[in-house]
Amino acid sequence: MKYWRETLAVAQRILIELLRRRRSLIFWSIFPVSVLLLNGFILAERAKLSIDQAFNIAAPLTLVGAALFFSCLGGTVATIVSEREQQTLKRLFISPLSGISYFLGIFLAHSCIGIGQVVLIYTISSLFFNASFNGSLILGCLIILLSIAAYVGLGFILGTQLARRTEDVNALIAAFGVPLLMLGGAFIPAFLFPKHLQQIAKFNPIYHMNTAFLKVSANGSEMAEISENFWFLVGFTGLMVLGGWLSYRRMLVVERRL
Repeated sequence: MKYWRETLAVAQRILIELLRRRRSLIFWSIFPVSVLLLNGFILAERAKLSIDQAFNIAAPLTLVGAALFFSCLGGTVATIVSEREQQTLKRLFISPLSGISYFLGIFLAHSCIGIGQVVLIYTISSLFFNASFNGSLILGCLIILLSIAAYVGLGFILGTQLARRTEDVNALIAAFGVPLLMLGGAFIPAFLFPKHLQQIAKFNPIYHMNTAFLKVSANGSEMAEISENFWFLVGFTGLMVLGGWLSYRRMLVVERRL
């Protein structure tokens, strides 16, 4: 119960701070909606699909490949860098708050933002473009949670090891994120890639997130049909969470020396 209360307190503090600033939440709403509309109308035109078919494909790609990437990965990096600049970690050392609770609190806060984006994207897709979620809700939710955990874990790695100032956040996201997003099918579906790019994309974890969630959401696929993508995602998520935790522990050691 102690860890649970502390985790909720950390998550609540981060979310309240975001609500006070508001701009970040507004931008995290505008961005996925814009990408959703662009993806949907481009697919409808270029792939000769009906509007509802196009948005059935665009919604899962936009959510996992773009929205969660920037809110959960970019948001985690920004939160960690901001906490270091504001000396929040220094105050953590003299408080009874445990490191585990702090780690889980950041994860929970960005998970709430990610879930909000899920509701936003599928509400717009279904109300205005007749898109629908056709697969297992349990399997779809599991893929989303794994994707959020992978992004947050990677955010901890980048935020603790490579980013030192707020200015570093945009450079990191641009350098690592945009190429991976494009190759993962976030802006152009992977089935439209040339054959050699499709082979390269299979080494990209975002490709497996997108492919698994797209098949479940648009095609109603079951576990057997997405097993390769799903287990790749499970392995990648495990590595990122472990790497994020180790990077976080190393950052605490460094911060104590300063």
